[in-house]
Amino acid sequence: MRASRLLSILLTLQAKGRVTARTLADEFEVSERTIYRDIDSLSEAGIPVYSERGSDGGYRLLDGYRTRLNGLSAEEADALFLTGLPGPAADLGLGAVMAGAKNKLLTALPEGLRRGAEQMQNRFLLDTPAWFAQAEQPEHLQEVAKAVWEQRFIDIRYRAWKAEKRRRVAPLGIVLKSGSWYLVGAVEGNPRTYRISRILEFSLTDARFERPADFDLAAYWHESTRRLEAELHPNRATLRLSPWGRKMFEAFLPPYVCAHAEFGDKPDETGWTTVSLPVGSIRQTCVDLLRFGAEAEVLSPPDLRAAMAEIAGGLGEIYGGETSGREGSLSRDVDAPASPPDLKSD
Repeated sequence: MRASRLLSILLTLQAKGRVTARTLADEFEVSERTIYRDIDSLSEAGIPVYSERGSDGGYRLLDGYRTRLNGLSAEEADALFLTGLPGPAADLGLGAVMAGAKNKLLTALPEGLRRGAEQMQNRFLLDTPAWFAQAEQPEHLQEVAKAVWEQRFIDIRYRAWKAEKRRRVAPLGIVLKSGSWYLVGAVEGNPRTYRISRILEFSLTDARFERPADFDLAAYWHESTRRLEAELHPNRATLRLSPWGRKMFEAFLPPYVCAHAEFGDKPDETGWTTVSLPVGSIRQTCVDLLRFGAEAEVLSPPDLRAAMAEIAGGLGEIYGGETSGREGSLSRDVDAPASPPDLKSD
């Protein structure tokens, strides 16, 4: 919010020439003391803002100074337009704001850079949802975004995997991951992650909180997801893959598993390859490996191999004769996998 106000003050000074602190304070609905601090910040950033005393005094820019963005390189100007996400911005209630900002930026760019920026928008597209999945549009997304921006506590009723819970949360940030929206918020000072679509009830309080000065949203998110992926895959399994199975390895298994897989030096005389990979629960691993059909064989651990054999036998019974209504072996009471969307929510 302050960065936006600083830019607006700069554009106001450029457009009007000389403006008093009182006028700026009224226009931006802040105190004169805040304007004084903003002017000091602009000066510290190298903007030539001058103060003139007297009845006709006020603040003005050095004669001839213009806030044109001609200090950008062509690559920098192009890259700026890769950051625009019209779909998510609209979900947050900022669609019109983003469109206006892009138009202002295009207008401010020199002609040569403007053409490159327009080409960037027409040639590159970021589509955040996964294949065959629809992006979420949670009911309370815009209210959560307002709470994050205004640093106000929220009271929520949240549907976790095991039970519904009520929490008072200090909202610190919002993350869009594979088409799903997540709230990172502190509960009693400890950061937690909540999938916004699972917020059943939402209340924005009047109580405000101080955002931790050392909290880095990107750093928290990367560390928590890395830790979660490791916790979900605490064991390792060894497989044999046919040539086709090896070809489909990255398509069938999660990115974390593929990134930490270790393949044998070379295929054997039949073309099959040995691979060691991280795995989680028996149930979830069986679900993942069934995609390979007969193109993969589990060598170890023994309990995973036995589970796959049991499932294969059950499938043989189901498809080898008449429909029997037999309950599949995957419905047995095996430890269910943890769910990535909850991350460290409580």
